[in-house]
Amino acid sequence: MEIKKDILWRAYLCFIGMALFAVAILARVFFIQHVEGDYWRSMSDSLHTAYMDLDADRGTIYSEEGRMLSTSIPYFDIRIDFRADGLLDKKEDVFKKNVDSLSVCLANLFRDRSAAAYKRTLQEGYRNRDRYFLLKKEVKFDEYQAMRNFPLFRLGRNKSGFIAETKNKRINPFKLLANRTIGLARANAQNVGLERTYDDQLNGITGKRLMRRIAGGTYMPVEGYDIEPENGKDIISTLDVNMQDIAENALMNMMVQNQAEHGTCILMEVKTGKIKAIANLGRQKDGSYWEDMNYALQVGEPGSTFKLATMIAVLEDGFVTPNTTVDLNYGTWRIGRRTVYDSEPHRFTTVSVKKAFERSSNVGMAKLAYQYYYKKPNDFAAHFSRLRLNERTGIDLVGEGRPVIKTTESRTWSATTLPWMAFGYEVLQSPLQTAMLYNAVANNGKMMRPYLVNAIMEYGKPVKAFEPVVLMDSICSSRTLAQLRDMLEGVVLNGTATKLQTPYYRIAGKTGTALVANGNRGYADKIYQSSFAGYFPADDPQYTCVVVIKNRPHAAKFYGGTVAGPVFREVADKLYALAVQKPRPVRGTPGLDTLMAMKGGKGSEWKSIVQALNLPWQGSLTSSNWVRPEIKDKKVSFRSLEQGPGIVPDVKGMGLKDALYLLENAGLRVVIRGAGKVSAQSLAGGSRINKEQTIIIELS
Repeated sequence: MEIKKDILWRAYLCFIGMALFAVAILARVFFIQHVEGDYWRSMSDSLHTAYMDLDADRGTIYSEEGRMLSTSIPYFDIRIDFRADGLLDKKEDVFKKNVDSLSVCLANLFRDRSAAAYKRTLQEGYRNRDRYFLLKKEVKFDEYQAMRNFPLFRLGRNKSGFIAETKNKRINPFKLLANRTIGLARANAQNVGLERTYDDQLNGITGKRLMRRIAGGTYMPVEGYDIEPENGKDIISTLDVNMQDIAENALMNMMVQNQAEHGTCILMEVKTGKIKAIANLGRQKDGSYWEDMNYALQVGEPGSTFKLATMIAVLEDGFVTPNTTVDLNYGTWRIGRRTVYDSEPHRFTTVSVKKAFERSSNVGMAKLAYQYYYKKPNDFAAHFSRLRLNERTGIDLVGEGRPVIKTTESRTWSATTLPWMAFGYEVLQSPLQTAMLYNAVANNGKMMRPYLVNAIMEYGKPVKAFEPVVLMDSICSSRTLAQLRDMLEGVVLNGTATKLQTPYYRIAGKTGTALVANGNRGYADKIYQSSFAGYFPADDPQYTCVVVIKNRPHAAKFYGGTVAGPVFREVADKLYALAVQKPRPVRGTPGLDTLMAMKGGKGSEWKSIVQALNLPWQGSLTSSNWVRPEIKDKKVSFRSLEQGPGIVPDVKGMGLKDALYLLENAGLRVVIRGAGKVSAQSLAGGSRINKEQTIIIELS
């Protein structure tokens, strides 16, 4: 019996022991799951690491004169690791010592919340021991610099847990200017333009950063395990900011005035083919205008500007001379079931070919093409192919439209295709192709490929340079070229563009007015495309300019000479004024009977000039004074510009370099607007300077 009790006691004891052990396990499971759960989950997450991409700094796109057209600026996401060593040290308790002053600094810097609100946010992150607490997103660089000196953060990353994640944002400092060509579309900055064409060079090589996964599925960087990215290369474009601004404003003025649908203005350097400006504006739903499409690359029926190619064909084949006569039949000619009309009604019958071109007669051009190429229409089309009008220009932009030059093998060839081609219908051309053809005439027959990039740079040194490319040494004979240039000048002197004449320089070009189909409605809405293609100065061409504007339905003003022509003239006038500073005539005095352009400058430098030129002068010229010259009493008279401590210098008429030298030495902060010479200043010369005062100077 005693043995049985002993065995039972032992069995009960084992059972009770096992039961207690099971209860202990369950209790421990409950404790780990519900009490220490967050801690152990974060510890588990922290064991997971992965390499993530580290974006390289994207290269900058510059204008030819070195101004930034597209660049990346840094923005920062500011986070705090509340488990940093310094914040866990309860003896120093740096968080509680600094949280009040830090909150005040944050509130004063961002002005979006009160100091009390910032304090509550920081305390919440501290209580939760958040390892990757987001404090502020998209902090600007100057704000980031200020934050680094704030209480707590200035103790360094290890003590404060301060983490700054750098992100780059792509911006165009000039906003609308050449926006589409550069590539800063509204939706995606790297979708179009130079940003897309040179994306690989601008992007650089992506680096790697070791990241540790922490609680909440977020990652934080592990120090010392970065593979640094290789920054992108810079692009030096052919664009000129001043010229682009001129083209953009001239086009915008006409677009707004005529409530046009869309338009483009291309400016090309004659000798090289460099694109100096390319403006594209499209009307938005709210009536404003934006660079929404690159209309310079889109193909369409060019209209009368294509008549230059027709003239090249008939002159080169020797069928006509500029003096050959053609019957305009009062501006109408019926062929088959269709009728050719001149765009403007007139009473002309028999005129010279030159006169028909100057008057932009559709009838005249159609009759010439039909008369001489009726039996061999492909010979006519072959001229256009030889002029590369059936090929893309090859400009370094993605999205250039494909041109169309019909032949008898084309599916849509008909009995009237040949005469209609002669005045720019039933062919498809982009404004850029038109510019390339007219530029060849301006360039003594040499056709240049248009291009937009001068060089690719790395750390300030060119790694690839782009030179002008000659596509054709001569588009025609020298005799034909001389006749073409004479006729293009005749358009401005005696034809459809007489309003573009100016006494200062000569213009050569051709107007165009094309009726455009509006989808299923056909031509019923009377939508006209106005264009002007030409070059200036005609006697020594420097720039080729093409303007194409699609007008609204039933526009009151739609002729090429009255819509596109004024845009060309405004661009040409302003560029001519920039290139040729109008001199001041001074006559009647030996030594002064010459043309002089004068500006203010240092007295000692002006003294050297007048002595070297042996000019009569009066006034004080020393190394310490600045003077403004003017002609007075048959002498160069110099007036000292008042300067000295506390006095605002008079810098009107000076260049930017001289003006900045005087104003900054006087202790003024300078804000610059425009380009050129100083035309106005916000603080009058000679007035007293207040402490830390700012002056605005307008340049033009």
